Amino acid sequence: MMSPITIRLGQAARERIAREGVRAADVAVVPAAAGGPKGLILNGLDLWLFGSFLQQAPRPRKLVGASIGAWRMAASAFDDPVAGHRRLAHLYAHQRYPAKVTPAYISQNIGQLLDELLDGRAGEILGHPHHHLNVLTVRGTGALGRSNGVRWRETTGFLLAAAGNAMARSRLAASMERVVFHHPHDDAHWLRQPFDAFAGHFVALGHANLRDALQASGSIPLVLEAVTGIAGAPPGPHWDGGLIDYHLHLPYQRDPGLVLYPHFSDHLVPGWLDKSMPWRRARGAALDNMILVSPSPDFVAGLPNGKLPDRKDFTVYGQHHDTRIRHWLHAIGESERLAEAFARWCEKPDLNATLPL
Repeated sequence: MMSPITIRLGQAARERIAREGVRAADVAVVPAAAGGPKGLILNGLDLWLFGSFLQQAPRPRKLVGASIGAWRMAASAFDDPVAGHRRLAHLYAHQRYPAKVTPAYISQNIGQLLDELLDGRAGEILGHPHHHLNVLTVRGTGALGRSNGVRWRETTGFLLAAAGNAMARSRLAASMERVVFHHPHDDAHWLRQPFDAFAGHFVALGHANLRDALQASGSIPLVLEAVTGIAGAPPGPHWDGGLIDYHLHLPYQRDPGLVLYPHFSDHLVPGWLDKSMPWRRARGAALDNMILVSPSPDFVAGLPNGKLPDRKDFTVYGQHHDTRIRHWLHAIGESERLAEAFARWCEKPDLNATLPL
């Protein structure tokens, strides 16, 4: 029987596991990619990881995410992460939109979703003694920073950004800056020393900005409105953190612990605009300590329509909301198989069943 998961290991992670096995106490960082509905397929892994495995060995851990990844990591930092992840999956899967919508309408709906996700429990996230949430957003600069919510200006700004990125990822830094909203008791020191071309801003999370940071981190350009006026943050429009950090190619090598990365893909794409550029896939020392677990091709082939849930489903299914929701809920249910397979592997890791990263 084919495994429902693919496991890829960085070289240092492979050597460590060969010596010591997979220990919860060694996990220092949990990244969570942007990717919209694709993140739903990780629900089973999230439930197991935060509801069982990591609870075996409480310790400070960096939870870092963009877009739906930031929402997943926020759910992971509730006092009851299992209830938080179930709530997020339900709320996300049950979104319904009329045939014609505006960015303002979608932004309002997403704001309501986040209010229901947080459910008055922001203090649990901000005060969590071990799970230190980091939410990534993008601050528009140049033409993108002057768009002021005017659609043609936003479109022009993003076209210029895409054109620069097509020439070199470093040129995207002329249009965007990374903003890290970090746990109030963890200053995200590991990200402060420059590691790529993007300017960085660091803002402590608090009651005044947690919800806005989460909304900005998932504000897809031209689909949602930018979020402005975030408390403590640099002024200007804040957008989806996945524009710069789609799959979070961050300097993980700065922490000696393991990076345990549940992901919907078996490779890392640095930025959202790099998706069609396979030569830009993440490589190097940053992946050395990483365990990357993802759905296998055989698992994906068995899902409705033979694919992961994705944002195009809103258009493909149109007003057939019940069908889309049924298919998404089926995928979420199937994700429990990923957790079961990975839990078995962690108990008795077979390195021959893994691939290099």
